[in-house]
Amino acid sequence: MISITEKTLQDLQFPTVLETISDGCNTDIGKEKALQIKPFRDKEELMQSLMQTSEYVSSFQNNNAIPNHGFDAITHEIKFLAIEDSFLEVGSFRKISNLSATTNVLLNFLKKFDDYYPNLNARASRVELTKDIITAIDAIVDKYGEIKDNASPALAGIRQNMNLVRGKVNQSFGVALTQYNGLGYLDDIKESFVQNRRVLAVLAMYRRKVKGSILGSSKTGSIAYIEPEATLKYSRELANLEYEEKEEITRILKNLSNVIRPYLPLLVEYQDFLSDIDVVAGKAKYANRINGILPTITEERRLFFREAYHPILYLNNKQKKEVTHPQTIELKQENRIIVISGPNAGGKTISLKTVGLLQLMLQSGILIPVHERSETFLFDRILTDIGDNQSIENHLSTYSYRLKNMNYFLKKCNSKTMFLIDEFGTGSDPELGGALAEIFLEEFYHREAFGIITTHYSNLKILANELPYATNANMMFDEKSLEPMYKLALGQAGSSFTFEVAQKNGIPFGLINRAKKKIEVGKVRFDKTIATLQKERSKLEKTSLNLKEEETRAREESKKMENINTRIQQKLESYQELYDSNQKIIYIGQKIDDIAEKYFNNKNKKELIGEFLKIVEIENSKRKKATPKEVKAKVEKQKEIIAEVQVKVEEIRKEKKEKKLKPVIEKPKPILKVGDRVRMLDGRSVGSIDLIEKNKATVNYGIFTSKVSLDELELVEAVKK
Repeated sequence: MISITEKTLQDLQFPTVLETISDGCNTDIGKEKALQIKPFRDKEELMQSLMQTSEYVSSFQNNNAIPNHGFDAITHEIKFLAIEDSFLEVGSFRKISNLSATTNVLLNFLKKFDDYYPNLNARASRVELTKDIITAIDAIVDKYGEIKDNASPALAGIRQNMNLVRGKVNQSFGVALTQYNGLGYLDDIKESFVQNRRVLAVLAMYRRKVKGSILGSSKTGSIAYIEPEATLKYSRELANLEYEEKEEITRILKNLSNVIRPYLPLLVEYQDFLSDIDVVAGKAKYANRINGILPTITEERRLFFREAYHPILYLNNKQKKEVTHPQTIELKQENRIIVISGPNAGGKTISLKTVGLLQLMLQSGILIPVHERSETFLFDRILTDIGDNQSIENHLSTYSYRLKNMNYFLKKCNSKTMFLIDEFGTGSDPELGGALAEIFLEEFYHREAFGIITTHYSNLKILANELPYATNANMMFDEKSLEPMYKLALGQAGSSFTFEVAQKNGIPFGLINRAKKKIEVGKVRFDKTIATLQKERSKLEKTSLNLKEEETRAREESKKMENINTRIQQKLESYQELYDSNQKIIYIGQKIDDIAEKYFNNKNKKELIGEFLKIVEIENSKRKKATPKEVKAKVEKQKEIIAEVQVKVEEIRKEKKEKKLKPVIEKPKPILKVGDRVRMLDGRSVGSIDLIEKNKATVNYGIFTSKVSLDELELVEAVKK
């Protein structure tokens, strides 16, 4: 049974991760659900949640993007429908219809693309797909959220009568407006609206001469707003019809509410389903930002996070455009406890928090930023003791609080527990606190719990070295600059570099020496030995890196030399073939020359033919006759080459055709005039225009003149006159 306390969630800054995920959700309900994410108690549910998020992440890259699943919450409508004889307003039905339509689209999509999203479809398959809700609402409410005229025969009749009466109101008002405007009783604005009714703007001095009902006056009292007597009768009739319309709409909404009320559990399910998908989308967006993946979940007791990033630190550094250093950490049955030591501000706590937070995220269904070859198993508990935990309310000091925490650890710690303790043993006398911390560590070790602790205590470093299934680790520092390298090195304890860091920060050397004399010589020597070993390790790492780089360069050079040797060998072989061929031709040529000379002397054709046949037979005897299989292979090879050539020719023809089809944008030709320096389009000689007649120009080349068409000339330089 997985049980992780609220304190662990706070210690590992899990709520900060949830806030970022919540920001990625589209709906208010989704945001609230994201903030309530907790580690799963059931492994099957956890794996389903992780796979759903992983599938949603894949939708960002493939062509089958998941449709929009945003919706307006209907929590208020659900509460009202649960009350008997209540009815919803028209806008609420539009929200319910949209929610149902969005759900149906998503259910159909996930069913269609089950191969891509099997786990999301498994969640969707638990939801009933029905169009009855949409059909019932769309019959009454239009897409703008208004009741349709044909929602009921009575409403259709009422609205038809209302339109007729409105026509009569406007007609009678128009007659009165024309009449009183002609008499000069109206103000310049002529008319206005009061209490949503059309009225005449009558000058105050003429208000008794206009028959009708006074509905108000202007602020100055100079204008009286009067509804004409002829219009009053129709206005009253319209008011009665509007009341009837309102009553009929109420009756329709009550009926529609009664139709939708049986679907109340389904509507709750719809909203729950869409909000769950919204949370999955929020987790997927977060995974996309931190390059999160799903590592292998194993039954074997092993935690191996390769190139793991602390997600909060990664996003903060990304925003600041700073580098985040990944860590590789492994815990297994043969190496289940790591004791990290080293100076402050070197990254010990971040390394510890990285492991805890990533494990916590994974067990809460959130993908984590690690290498794809990482793997881990599921812990029943993750126990943490990180930071200064003074409790003012309970009057507890830091050390008292830590002892209380250790007591809880001792009660709960077992082989399925991971514990994370920062600055183990601090808060009390170093000797006494260190001894007690040593006993606690031995107890956790014997219970086969997995854990990481950070400490400055030498006795804990020694204990980790003595226990077979525990190991030391240190955060590496540059031996020259004493700057942190933010890299965890397993297998060796780290020095706190107390005196070295003090010296670097300007503390006088004399004071440092006095401080050294105050403490035990053995402890100084031990810390100095660790510091020396750590520096040597750092040097060895640098040397190793340099050697790897040299090895890489040597391999590349070796490959280059191999390629050069291969090319040289090929050239030598081709030169040898060419030389042999030339020698053969020279030999045959000499033979033919000898035969020709003999024939020249004796004119014996028979002997000539015999010598020729002899040469041909000797050369043919050197040739190997190709087998039918080889001949066939050669023919097929020739066919393939011809086919390839034809394809290439077709491509070239197609390209040429496309080039021809492309419209050639010709530059506008300049207008030529007498005195311009010109030359023929296909010539180099430059002359000047002496005369232009019709479409021909007389061009003077100095020695001679020529008549040329203007279309065949191009401008070289205009002569300024």
